[in-house]
Amino acid sequence: MQDVFGPGGLLERCMIGGYEHRPAQLEMAEAVHNAFTEKYHAVVEAGTGTGKTLAYLLPAICSGRRVVISTATKSLQEQLYQKDIPFLQKHFAPELKVAVMKGRSNFLCKVKAHQMADQPMLKGLEEIDAFRQINDWSKLTETGDRAELTFLSDDSDLWMRLDARRDTCSGQKCPEFNQCFVTAMHQRAKNADLIIVNHHLFFADLALKQDDFGSILPEYSAVVFDEAHEMEDVASDYFGRQISNYRFEELARDVDQTLRTLRLGSAALLRKTQRIRERSREFFDTFPPRDGRFPFTRPERAAFIEQNREAYDALAISLKGLETEFAALTQKPEELTRLARRSFEVRQELSFLFESNEKNFVYWYERRNKGVFIAATPIDVSQILRERLFETFDTVVLTSATLTVGGRFEYIRQRVGLDHTKERSLPPEFDWAHQALLYTPRSIPDVRNPGFGAAAADEIVSLLELSQGRAFCLFTSYSQMRDLFERVRNRVDFPLLLQGTVPRSVLLERFKNTPGAVLFATASFWQGVDVPGDQLSCVIVDRLPFAVPSDPIVAARVSALQEEGRNPFAEFQVPQAVLSLKQGFGRLIRTKTDRGVLALLDSRIERMPYGKIFLESLPRYATTHDLKDVERFFQMGQSGKRA
Repeated sequence: MQDVFGPGGLLERCMIGGYEHRPAQLEMAEAVHNAFTEKYHAVVEAGTGTGKTLAYLLPAICSGRRVVISTATKSLQEQLYQKDIPFLQKHFAPELKVAVMKGRSNFLCKVKAHQMADQPMLKGLEEIDAFRQINDWSKLTETGDRAELTFLSDDSDLWMRLDARRDTCSGQKCPEFNQCFVTAMHQRAKNADLIIVNHHLFFADLALKQDDFGSILPEYSAVVFDEAHEMEDVASDYFGRQISNYRFEELARDVDQTLRTLRLGSAALLRKTQRIRERSREFFDTFPPRDGRFPFTRPERAAFIEQNREAYDALAISLKGLETEFAALTQKPEELTRLARRSFEVRQELSFLFESNEKNFVYWYERRNKGVFIAATPIDVSQILRERLFETFDTVVLTSATLTVGGRFEYIRQRVGLDHTKERSLPPEFDWAHQALLYTPRSIPDVRNPGFGAAAADEIVSLLELSQGRAFCLFTSYSQMRDLFERVRNRVDFPLLLQGTVPRSVLLERFKNTPGAVLFATASFWQGVDVPGDQLSCVIVDRLPFAVPSDPIVAARVSALQEEGRNPFAEFQVPQAVLSLKQGFGRLIRTKTDRGVLALLDSRIERMPYGKIFLESLPRYATTHDLKDVERFFQMGQSGKRA
């Protein structure tokens, strides 16, 4: 590792003029290399600018083992595969075989595309044009990955009717199986040295292995988790259970489409799918109309079923009726067998969510826009991950810029069940004291005070005038975001962007390309967003990002810790908020030439005893309570050369 990452090493010689030796990168590469060779788990906190991607990729290659690299998002997968891997193949490992694996819904199903071309199933000129482009692309693409289709919206209904989801796949009986894009992806993975996945696919695979339903990933011997702070939340999703009204609508739609394609759409069968739609709408309409996430305890579920027994039974019977109708057919194509199995699985989920009472699960429901979701989530995934991950594989590496609280890894280790590991928190690559200024107002009402909204709006307006826009305003809830947006919108002349008005990716592009833009956003912009340079020069956070205590999952985890005689506020709620704040503030400084102001409008960081933990966990920013210092900081940036 010294020969590669050290002064005058291979990296420096490969990247003439574009590389400088970073001691923290070398330290991380050595830590990861040792974990691979000596076969133990490692946790490494490495801040932005460390160059952590190469610091784990090169040791993974040198290990000679098949290693899975799990990232937080599909966009990070793309970055690894399109930028970092080609560099490594060019300069270090020309024979290196790498595969990217994503969920099946990211890939085109060739059979569905052929069927749609043969039959009129398109709605409107726009969809006809989009299908024509997809059809032309399908003849040229090597991967079939929808990421190549830049014109397609994230929520494209057309794509949902064309993708290769397992639910509608006939597997090896499919006439296109050998030419299938998913088959090709699995084949590349079987032959690969490195397999790049995202956390969602990784934990979907781990959950399948737990239930003995086979697996998605080929055999591997070690894992690297990039952005490892997200592991608990993603694992909780995949080791839980969930149904929604969308799932019933999709089942009915897929049955209709399959029957039409196979020319088996008898009146009796079409009535069955229509009945599923009707019974589903009647059942989900019985849930309260207010948006939000709410607990659904055993007594609450029992009372709900007692009150809505007819709608509940009718929904289950409508699914059973479809399965019975399929069983009675003399001709049973594989597609219908799979749909019958899918209907049975949905019925099982419905029964589990309303009639079971597993001790380690918290039951809840959520209404979000037109969707109603009913779920059971593990209260604690640490034991599951301990058994299924850390005791099964001899080398698991966790890395992120935000893993420590008060300089310690205890919180992340407890939450994911990692008992035996070697830890390393690397020194920062940035000069925080000169590059970033942390501003906290000297006198602002408590966030729970009715006067906080007006005072926070005043502070935001003042800060935006000094920064000339170029800011993220980050909030812990949609209601707070909308409230402050309305209070500020007519008081500044900068272009204001509001999360929820257009897709997230479009919003981010607009921010990057609009001089002086200001983005008002919530949780999804607190992490995984990279805007280097002076287009983002100020990050304003309205309050310490404590999770909502009434959220069913949060409340259940707090209750579980209390039952064990532990302090959930100190051991769970504060550490979780600390890592969230570190993530939010991490949006600002992305390179050594970036400068900017971080503003926290929550006086509790100064007044409350736990505020000290937040301050100790943040990088060593310069700090101030005075807007005049903020003004001077921006003036210094304007007078000097700004990236």
